[in-house]
Amino acid sequence: MLMFENPVTLEARPELEPYFQGFDYRASGLSFSSMYMWRESNQFSWQEIGDYLCFAGISHLEIEKQEAFFFPPLTRTGSYEKESLRATVLRAKNHFEERGQRFSIRLLPNHMRFIFEEAFPEELVYLDDRPNYDYIYLADDLIRLPGRKYSAKRNHLNYFREHFKYEYVPLTSAMTEEAMKFIAEFNERKKLPPHEMELLRMEEDAMRDVFENMERVGYHGGAIRIGGKLEAFSVGGNLGKNMLTVHVEKANIEYRGAYQAINNEFCIHEAKNLTFVNREEDMDIPGLRKAKLSYHPVELLKKYIVVFKEDL
Repeated sequence: MLMFENPVTLEARPELEPYFQGFDYRASGLSFSSMYMWRESNQFSWQEIGDYLCFAGISHLEIEKQEAFFFPPLTRTGSYEKESLRATVLRAKNHFEERGQRFSIRLLPNHMRFIFEEAFPEELVYLDDRPNYDYIYLADDLIRLPGRKYSAKRNHLNYFREHFKYEYVPLTSAMTEEAMKFIAEFNERKKLPPHEMELLRMEEDAMRDVFENMERVGYHGGAIRIGGKLEAFSVGGNLGKNMLTVHVEKANIEYRGAYQAINNEFCIHEAKNLTFVNREEDMDIPGLRKAKLSYHPVELLKKYIVVFKEDL
């Protein structure tokens, strides 16, 4: 069920992109590449309401239910005006309620909270959304792995480079079938709780379209081959002017150091001229949280679920 009238399509990109670039959102979900990648599984849709571009979608992080939600409205001017923002949000809220949906705003980054507090003084409740915190790193740290805190990462990376003859190549649409075969084999090796496996299957469904449209969407992609076979890949996108987002990263753990290698090579080739790398959220998955913390983020970008007090 699409909450708004327009689906997210490649044809709409020229119209949508100025809004994604209009403000320093820094949140991984607020980019065209992310919206397009997950448009089917999360039923993303959009509509211009007043002065802002509005998106809605379906959350899958709740195990027992799927819940519609509203993104923070996007501006193309670089600023927000409290009265016009208020009018847009209230119109969206009314739209949700007319369709029998509880209204909530998700993925509101911490640095935008004051904007909503000015528009809705004492009217909103901000609920901490830890599963959706973004992990932000200095690109130079992920490239150089400097100091004692990265010694374990360097050890794994050096082992990989010394023991496996590999090549790093750009990931292109011509490699779609090769990449899909890797994903199928990757998922077959996984033994996960049912909810995590469901998220993995949703990701698999999205990836064929991603691979087929690498160039058209403007994804950044890289892959590692060992003995001519693809054994690791990473796909990312632009987030503002100075940040790379890593949307998906996978490696065959039968090769020690493969994850460290694809992370390092991808950043060397795609983020060397940028300041930050956003490796997205951990979705409250313990193993993923541990892995992302182990790379020592310079910031955990706090996000909120926002609801009206009157709706509690």
